[in-house]
Amino acid sequence: MAVNYSAKEEADGHPSGGVGVPGGGAVGGGGGGAVKTRKPDNTAFKQQRLPAWQPILTAGTVLPAFFIIGLIFIPIGIGIFVTSNNIREYEIDYTGTEPSSPCNKCLNVSWDSTPPCTCTINFTLEHAFESNVFMYYGLSNFYQNHRRYVKSRDDSQLNGDNSSLLNPSKECEPYRTNEDKPIAPCGAIANSMFNDTLELYRIDNDTRTPITLIKKGIAWWTDKNVKFRNPTGDGNNLTALFQGTTKPVNWPKPVYMLDTEPDNNGFINEDFIVWMRTAALPTFRKLYRLIERKNNFQPTLQAGKYSLDIAYNYPVHSFDGRKRMILSTISWMGGKNPFLGIAYITVGSICFFLGVVLLFIHHKYGNRNTSADIPN
Repeated sequence: MAVNYSAKEEADGHPSGGVGVPGGGAVGGGGGGAVKTRKPDNTAFKQQRLPAWQPILTAGTVLPAFFIIGLIFIPIGIGIFVTSNNIREYEIDYTGTEPSSPCNKCLNVSWDSTPPCTCTINFTLEHAFESNVFMYYGLSNFYQNHRRYVKSRDDSQLNGDNSSLLNPSKECEPYRTNEDKPIAPCGAIANSMFNDTLELYRIDNDTRTPITLIKKGIAWWTDKNVKFRNPTGDGNNLTALFQGTTKPVNWPKPVYMLDTEPDNNGFINEDFIVWMRTAALPTFRKLYRLIERKNNFQPTLQAGKYSLDIAYNYPVHSFDGRKRMILSTISWMGGKNPFLGIAYITVGSICFFLGVVLLFIHHKYGNRNTSADIPN
């Protein structure tokens, strides 16, 4: 039997007769139930009446944009590139894989080598380093960005929580306990801390003069003063504060013997804090020491002969890694990095070239009559 209903009833979403409505009961002619409808609400959003703006790309707007971007980006890129090239940087690879390297004898060193293997590398600075010099150590093929490696730490323990000190997080496994004692600091990051010792000397007439290397001020202020704390108690007696814990497996000495100065020992040791900030790429550098300029009349490091004494403790040959020492100055934009300047110059040049090409096309073909001539 055919069911007939009016167009108005169809627009309302239901007939006036006793036909079932999806999601509800039968709606009778005299029923008192709520009337359901599929008609959207009469709002600007649901009725698609919101105001819209659609730019019309014409030659008069596109061409100036290309030329302006090019004229702005190219000078900025040149300035950044020149600034980066003015930064002095000197790098020494002391991995020792080459048979002629002074550190070749230390290539297969282990974590617990006693006494530590030492080597000396002589080098010459062709140009003086005028401003403050930053001394970095660099590692290659070391993946600090591995997910399990990054998670292997206990931030509560590093923040000085006494309960976490004796009961570290399970995220630290398998470096959570050793010989039934909790490890402080626990985790794979702390266990693999870089522990080579680097000393720099200037050679003048066969006389070696040590260069003062500053070990404080190398960590982020927030890390040093907020994220890392020693356990609460007598800050002058770290041995008692860390009682009941043991050192990480690969460390030669416990955490409370990292330094002799109380404000740079334990969890607030800046070498330790710098290492705990994991790197994003497998080839990275971390700040090791600072060399401050003493006066404005002499450069920080004069051109001449120098020697680098290395206590080679950190093994990298087993995973085909490499170690290096970097001396570098900085500028307003940071360390040496020519990529940013090259990127600005490249983008600006491409935009300027496209502007010229589009201007030529517009000048040659833009005035043509686009209307088709229909013959009679």
